[in-house]
Amino acid sequence: MSVDDQQKRRSTPEPSLTRSERVESTRSALLDTAERLFAERGIGAVSNRQVSEAAGQGNNTAVGYHFGTKSDLLRAIVRRHQDDVENRRAVLVGDAGLSADVRTWVDCLVRPTAEHLASLGPLTWYARLTAQLVADPSLRQVFTDEALSSTSLQDALAGIERSRPDIPDFVRVQRDAMSRQLITYGFAEREEALAATRADACRQTWESFATGLTDGITGMWLAPWTEPER
Repeated sequence: MSVDDQQKRRSTPEPSLTRSERVESTRSALLDTAERLFAERGIGAVSNRQVSEAAGQGNNTAVGYHFGTKSDLLRAIVRRHQDDVENRRAVLVGDAGLSADVRTWVDCLVRPTAEHLASLGPLTWYARLTAQLVADPSLRQVFTDEALSSTSLQDALAGIERSRPDIPDFVRVQRDAMSRQLITYGFAEREEALAATRADACRQTWESFATGLTDGITGMWLAPWTEPER
């Protein structure tokens, strides 16, 4: 059975379900379908109508009815994932305490998302969707509003700030941007490689990928810097 068939089957409410359960089942099917289509085809290339049709909804305006605009739909997708990421990160931040180890705090940034993606099963779409949101200036706020509202994320960033070497502001800003890029696109590229069943990706677990990514970002924060020419 194809992914489309599976999602259409899930989107057909059971007769025995209550109205609230049917609504929740429909919303879940729309979110699943939208996330997959956006990741595979591009956010701009997929309309709300196409999402409704692919989710097996007889009403082609189902997305608008249940969520509103495309931005509202995207926000709902992000929020559904971020809750679990936040809970996982809160545990790591609590374990880190007042650590002065840069790697400990970098791990708090990286590992929660890796664990979340691993928990979703062998085929995921969220990392590729996130990469698109971050790259699009008109949609970036959808992701950053949810991510930056995370208390544990703010604690992890503060931990890095406390434990990193004393570096000039221009170096800190550059490395902060590089860290975000490595995390966002590192996850997206691995997710795409898994979807394509590339052997190199399939041999590696999300846990080992997170370890390697954490090592790389930690090395970047601890690396020497060069005074720019004047």
